[in-house]
Amino acid sequence: MMGIEGKVVAITGASSGIGEATALHLAERGATLVLGARRADRLEALRNSIVSRGGTACFIVTDVTRRQDVDGLVALAVEKFGKLDVLVSNAGIAPISPLDALRVEDWEAMIDVNVKGVLYGIAAALPLFRRQGFGHFINTLSTAGIKIVPTMAVYAGSKNAVRTITEALRQEAGPLLRVTGISPGYVDTELPSSMTDPAMRAQGEASMKATAIPASAIADAIAFAIAQPSNVDVGEIVLRPTAQG
Repeated sequence: MMGIEGKVVAITGASSGIGEATALHLAERGATLVLGARRADRLEALRNSIVSRGGTACFIVTDVTRRQDVDGLVALAVEKFGKLDVLVSNAGIAPISPLDALRVEDWEAMIDVNVKGVLYGIAAALPLFRRQGFGHFINTLSTAGIKIVPTMAVYAGSKNAVRTITEALRQEAGPLLRVTGISPGYVDTELPSSMTDPAMRAQGEASMKATAIPASAIADAIAFAIAQPSNVDVGEIVLRPTAQG
Protein backbone atom coordinates (compact mmCIF):
# COMPACT_ATOMS: atom_id res chain seq x y z
CA MET A 1 0.00 0.00 0.00
CA MET A 2 1.39 3.37 -0.94
CA GLY A 3 0.20 6.91 -1.40
CA ILE A 4 -1.97 9.10 0.79
CA GLU A 5 -5.48 8.88 -0.60
CA GLY A 6 -7.80 6.96 1.70
CA LYS A 7 -5.48 6.94 4.67
CA VAL A 8 -6.80 7.99 8.07
CA VAL A 9 -4.39 10.39 9.75
CA ALA A 10 -4.65 11.70 13.32
CA ILE A 11 -2.72 14.84 14.21
CA THR A 12 -2.04 16.38 17.62
CA GLY A 13 -1.40 20.10 17.78
CA ALA A 14 -3.60 20.41 14.72
CA SER A 15 -5.09 23.83 15.42
CA SER A 16 -2.18 25.90 14.10
CA GLY A 17 1.29 25.87 12.59
CA ILE A 18 2.71 22.59 11.33
CA GLY A 19 -0.31 20.59 12.46
CA GLU A 20 -2.79 22.79 10.64
CA ALA A 21 -0.66 22.96 7.49
CA THR A 22 -0.23 19.20 7.50
CA ALA A 23 -3.95 18.60 7.89
CA LEU A 24 -4.78 20.88 4.97
CA HIS A 25 -2.06 19.40 2.75
CA LEU A 26 -2.99 15.78 3.45
CA ALA A 27 -6.69 16.50 2.97
CA GLU A 28 -5.94 17.91 -0.47
CA ARG A 29 -4.23 14.61 -1.28
CA GLY A 30 -7.22 12.54 -0.24
CA ALA A 31 -6.47 11.66 3.38
CA THR A 32 -9.14 11.56 6.07
CA LEU A 33 -8.17 13.72 9.04
CA VAL A 34 -8.78 13.24 12.76
CA LEU A 35 -7.80 16.52 14.38
CA GLY A 36 -6.70 17.00 17.98
CA ALA A 37 -5.70 20.15 19.88
CA ARG A 38 -6.81 22.19 22.89
CA ARG A 39 -8.68 24.97 21.04
CA ALA A 40 -12.10 23.74 19.95
CA ASP A 41 -12.89 26.86 17.92
CA ARG A 42 -9.73 26.51 15.85
CA LEU A 43 -10.34 22.81 15.32
CA GLU A 44 -13.89 23.44 14.19
CA ALA A 45 -12.73 26.11 11.74
CA LEU A 46 -10.09 23.75 10.33
CA ARG A 47 -12.58 20.88 10.04
CA ASN A 48 -15.02 23.18 8.23
CA SER A 49 -12.30 24.39 5.88
CA ILE A 50 -11.37 20.83 4.95
CA VAL A 51 -14.99 19.77 4.45
CA SER A 52 -15.77 22.87 2.36
CA ARG A 53 -13.05 21.78 -0.04
CA GLY A 54 -14.51 18.31 -0.39
CA GLY A 55 -12.38 16.60 2.23
CA THR A 56 -13.26 14.49 5.26
CA ALA A 57 -12.32 15.44 8.82
CA CYS A 58 -13.48 15.27 12.39
CA PHE A 59 -12.02 16.65 15.60
CA ILE A 60 -11.86 16.17 19.33
CA VAL A 61 -10.42 18.52 21.94
CA THR A 62 -7.10 16.95 22.93
CA ASP A 63 -4.66 18.00 25.62
CA VAL A 64 -1.67 15.68 25.12
CA THR A 65 -0.71 15.99 28.79
CA ARG A 66 -3.85 13.95 29.53
CA ARG A 67 -3.46 10.33 28.50
CA GLN A 68 -7.22 9.84 28.25
CA ASP A 69 -7.42 12.68 25.72
CA VAL A 70 -4.85 11.03 23.45
CA ASP A 71 -6.61 7.70 23.86
CA GLY A 72 -9.80 9.46 22.81
CA LEU A 73 -8.20 10.85 19.65
CA VAL A 74 -7.15 7.38 18.51
CA ALA A 75 -10.49 5.90 19.53
CA LEU A 76 -12.33 8.54 17.49
CA ALA A 77 -10.45 7.50 14.36
CA VAL A 78 -11.52 3.89 14.81
CA GLU A 79 -15.08 4.82 15.74
CA LYS A 80 -15.58 7.08 12.73
CA PHE A 81 -13.45 5.41 10.07
CA GLY A 82 -12.65 1.89 11.27
CA LYS A 83 -8.88 2.28 11.34
CA LEU A 84 -5.93 4.60 11.86
CA ASP A 85 -3.10 4.63 9.34
CA VAL A 86 -0.92 7.43 10.71
CA LEU A 87 -0.49 9.21 14.03
CA VAL A 88 1.34 12.53 13.76
CA SER A 89 2.47 13.51 17.27
CA ASN A 90 3.07 17.17 16.62
CA ALA A 91 1.92 19.08 19.72
CA GLY A 92 4.80 20.94 21.31
CA ILE A 93 5.78 23.98 23.35
CA ALA A 94 9.06 25.87 23.73
CA PRO A 95 9.15 28.15 26.80
CA ILE A 96 12.93 28.45 26.55
CA SER A 97 15.11 30.34 29.04
CA PRO A 98 18.56 30.16 30.64
CA LEU A 99 18.83 27.44 33.24
CA ASP A 100 19.80 30.10 35.79
CA ALA A 101 16.29 31.55 35.45
CA LEU A 102 15.03 28.42 37.23
CA ARG A 103 11.73 28.37 35.39
CA VAL A 104 11.04 24.89 36.73
CA GLU A 105 7.35 25.02 35.84
CA ASP A 106 8.33 25.62 32.21
CA TRP A 107 10.71 22.66 32.32
CA GLU A 108 7.93 20.45 33.64
CA ALA A 109 5.51 21.69 30.99
CA MET A 110 7.96 20.87 28.19
CA ILE A 111 8.46 17.36 29.52
CA ASP A 112 4.70 16.88 29.89
CA VAL A 113 3.83 18.10 26.39
CA ASN A 114 6.90 17.33 24.28
CA VAL A 115 7.86 13.96 25.77
CA LYS A 116 4.95 12.46 27.68
CA GLY A 117 2.51 13.62 24.99
CA VAL A 118 4.41 11.53 22.41
CA LEU A 119 4.58 8.55 24.77
CA TYR A 120 0.83 8.76 25.32
CA GLY A 121 0.40 8.67 21.54
CA ILE A 122 2.53 5.54 21.32
CA ALA A 123 0.56 3.93 24.16
CA ALA A 124 -2.73 4.73 22.43
CA ALA A 125 -1.82 3.73 18.87
CA LEU A 126 0.71 0.91 19.16
CA PRO A 127 -1.76 -1.79 20.29
CA LEU A 128 -4.13 -0.74 17.50
CA PHE A 129 -1.36 -0.78 14.89
CA ARG A 130 -0.34 -4.27 16.05
CA ARG A 131 -3.92 -5.52 15.70
CA GLN A 132 -4.32 -3.92 12.28
CA GLY A 133 -0.95 -5.13 10.99
CA PHE A 134 -0.11 -1.62 9.73
CA GLY A 135 0.46 1.87 11.04
CA HIS A 136 2.84 4.81 10.89
CA PHE A 137 4.11 6.98 13.74
CA ILE A 138 5.37 10.44 12.79
CA ASN A 139 6.93 12.47 15.61
CA THR A 140 7.88 16.13 15.38
CA LEU A 141 11.43 16.65 16.66
CA SER A 142 13.56 19.79 16.18
CA THR A 143 16.92 20.95 14.89
CA ALA A 144 17.31 22.40 18.41
CA GLY A 145 18.23 18.85 19.38
CA ILE A 146 20.89 18.64 16.67
CA LYS A 147 22.71 21.92 17.31
CA ILE A 148 22.67 22.61 21.05
CA VAL A 149 22.69 26.29 22.03
CA PRO A 150 22.26 28.22 25.30
CA THR A 151 18.69 28.82 26.61
CA MET A 152 17.41 25.66 24.89
CA ALA A 153 18.74 23.05 27.30
CA VAL A 154 15.40 21.61 28.38
CA TYR A 155 13.62 22.14 25.06
CA ALA A 156 16.45 20.48 23.13
CA GLY A 157 16.60 17.77 25.77
CA SER A 158 12.90 17.07 25.36
CA LYS A 159 13.25 16.83 21.60
CA ASN A 160 16.30 14.59 21.84
CA ALA A 161 14.43 12.37 24.27
CA VAL A 162 11.75 11.96 21.61
CA ARG A 163 14.44 11.40 18.97
CA THR A 164 15.79 8.51 21.04
CA ILE A 165 12.31 7.13 21.71
CA THR A 166 11.47 7.40 18.00
CA GLU A 167 14.55 5.47 16.93
CA ALA A 168 14.00 2.78 19.55
CA LEU A 169 10.37 2.48 18.48
CA ARG A 170 11.48 2.12 14.86
CA GLN A 171 13.78 -0.76 15.79
CA GLU A 172 11.10 -2.46 17.89
CA ALA A 173 8.31 -1.86 15.39
CA GLY A 174 9.13 -4.80 13.13
CA PRO A 175 8.41 -5.15 9.41
CA LEU A 176 4.77 -4.05 9.43
CA LEU A 177 4.94 -0.64 11.11
CA ARG A 178 6.74 2.57 10.12
CA VAL A 179 8.28 5.27 12.31
CA THR A 180 9.46 8.71 11.17
CA GLY A 181 11.00 11.68 12.97
CA ILE A 182 10.64 15.16 11.45
CA SER A 183 13.20 17.76 12.62
CA PRO A 184 12.19 21.28 11.58
CA GLY A 185 14.36 24.35 12.03
CA TYR A 186 12.84 27.81 12.21
CA VAL A 187 9.27 27.54 10.96
CA ASP A 188 6.64 30.27 10.81
CA THR A 189 4.34 29.07 13.61
CA GLU A 190 2.88 30.26 16.90
CA LEU A 191 5.62 28.47 18.89
CA PRO A 192 7.12 31.70 20.34
CA SER A 193 3.78 32.39 22.02
CA SER A 194 4.57 29.52 24.41
CA MET A 195 7.70 31.34 25.66
CA THR A 196 7.02 32.77 29.11
CA ASP A 197 10.24 34.80 29.25
CA PRO A 198 9.51 38.12 27.46
CA ALA A 199 13.10 38.52 26.21
CA MET A 200 13.18 34.98 24.84
CA ARG A 201 9.79 35.46 23.20
CA ALA A 202 10.94 38.66 21.49
CA GLN A 203 14.13 36.96 20.34
CA GLY A 204 12.20 33.96 19.03
CA GLU A 205 9.76 36.13 17.13
CA ALA A 206 12.61 38.14 15.60
CA SER A 207 14.49 35.01 14.53
CA MET A 208 11.33 33.56 13.06
CA LYS A 209 10.55 36.72 11.14
CA ALA A 210 14.09 36.89 9.76
CA THR A 211 14.60 33.30 8.66
CA ALA A 212 11.54 31.07 9.06
CA ILE A 213 10.21 28.82 6.33
CA PRO A 214 6.45 28.23 5.98
CA ALA A 215 4.77 25.41 7.85
CA SER A 216 3.67 24.04 4.47
CA ALA A 217 7.28 22.97 3.85
CA ILE A 218 7.12 20.65 6.84
CA ALA A 219 3.68 19.42 5.78
CA ASP A 220 5.12 18.46 2.41
CA ALA A 221 7.92 16.48 4.08
CA ILE A 222 5.40 14.64 6.25
CA ALA A 223 3.37 13.84 3.13
CA PHE A 224 6.51 12.50 1.46
CA ALA A 225 7.11 10.07 4.33
CA ILE A 226 3.49 8.90 4.34
CA ALA A 227 3.35 8.43 0.57
CA GLN A 228 6.21 5.92 0.41
CA PRO A 229 5.46 2.24 -0.18
CA SER A 230 4.63 0.33 2.99
CA ASN A 231 8.04 -1.39 3.03
CA VAL A 232 9.91 1.94 2.89
CA ASP A 233 10.53 3.60 6.25
CA VAL A 234 11.73 7.20 6.16
CA GLY A 235 13.59 7.32 9.46
CA GLU A 236 14.22 11.04 9.83
CA ILE A 237 13.88 14.20 7.78
CA VAL A 238 15.71 17.41 8.74
CA LEU A 239 14.42 20.67 7.26
CA ARG A 240 15.72 24.13 8.03
CA PRO A 241 15.86 27.53 6.34
CA THR A 242 18.94 28.02 4.19
CA ALA A 243 19.67 31.09 6.32
CA GLN A 244 19.71 29.10 9.57
CA GLY A 245 23.15 28.45 10.99
